[in-house]
Amino acid sequence: MVSVIIGGDICPKGKNLALFKAGDAEGIFNDLLCEFRNADLSIVNLECPLISKESPIFKDGPILGVESKCVNGLEKAGIDVVNLANNHILDHGTDGLMHTLESCTNAGISTVGAGKNLKDASKIAVLNLKKTKIGILAVTEHEFSIAKSNSYGANPYDATDFVRNVKQHRESFDYLVVIFHGGAEHYAYPSPRLKNTCHFMVEIGADAVIVQHSHCPGCYEKYRGSHIIYGQGNLIFDVPNKDRGFYEGFLVKLIIPDNSESIIEFLPYTQSLDSTGAKKMDLQAEKVFLNEFKDRSLAIEDDSFVEEQWLRYCRSKRKAYLYKIFGHNYFFKKLIRMNIFLKYLTTKNSILRLQNTIRCESHREVLETIFDNKMYY
Repeated sequence: MVSVIIGGDICPKGKNLALFKAGDAEGIFNDLLCEFRNADLSIVNLECPLISKESPIFKDGPILGVESKCVNGLEKAGIDVVNLANNHILDHGTDGLMHTLESCTNAGISTVGAGKNLKDASKIAVLNLKKTKIGILAVTEHEFSIAKSNSYGANPYDATDFVRNVKQHRESFDYLVVIFHGGAEHYAYPSPRLKNTCHFMVEIGADAVIVQHSHCPGCYEKYRGSHIIYGQGNLIFDVPNKDRGFYEGFLVKLIIPDNSESIIEFLPYTQSLDSTGAKKMDLQAEKVFLNEFKDRSLAIEDDSFVEEQWLRYCRSKRKAYLYKIFGHNYFFKKLIRMNIFLKYLTTKNSILRLQNTIRCESHREVLETIFDNKMYY
């Protein structure tokens, strides 16, 4: 029997930075530390590069990066594998990712999900634990961190590549854990597309699919005997003035017997809230958390509920996405938020053209090629 602990997003910033640099594993993980140290395999997502100097790329969204000394905290905690397939791992360019890989290697920590090129980034890590070979495949959605055939970066999710990769290496592992960095941020449910994608991964061969990136606890589904987590929440991420969900999460514990179906356990905690690091919830808070988690998990069994919640979420984001895609300046953003002149800033024909460009695979491929190769000037 093998035990695997999987933790969510780690970004050693704010009041946790000094603990990571000092290698203070007890201060970082408190009463969760024993879970990592007692597991046969422990995995976390490193949501930022470990850098020796700043070299930020030009991108949309925040730039994350911490001193390479922060690897000390992961090493002292006994973390075995860090996932690097996420939307921030290339925030400081090739140098930042190279330094991250080097820092982890020097600390005796394996990495998965990023590398010197697309082939390297897509490798399935296989660990021989007792009598079981555990495969770990990490993928992320397409943002500013993606590896190319000849450049460093993270492994993007592509259904065709996923099928080929799993089928080609099926004989090299007994149990496959897929870590998927994607979905809507601060949203506790899967979108219809995300649910369908995770089902597909299971159908191809995943025994557990762990979706991260949402920055809040999500829900759970058992599908064809495999486990799917839609959002783990942050593990260590100190950002002030966020909603409660930003400071809550849960470890996933997989118990994998030799010849029977695996068992999953959820270990709730709070992080970076009233003190440093992450620590287990008290019994009452844990009971409330798990009841809410169970309610959300039961709700997503109904596809119509998933669709309804997604439509509600998209309605709430309508204005933000309209001024994002049309590139309106600050003045027009204010007008859109105030519901002034919204219908005059776009025409029905411009909306239809945009819809067709994004929806049609061939049109979208042209658009992505233009952006990827900076053909917009």
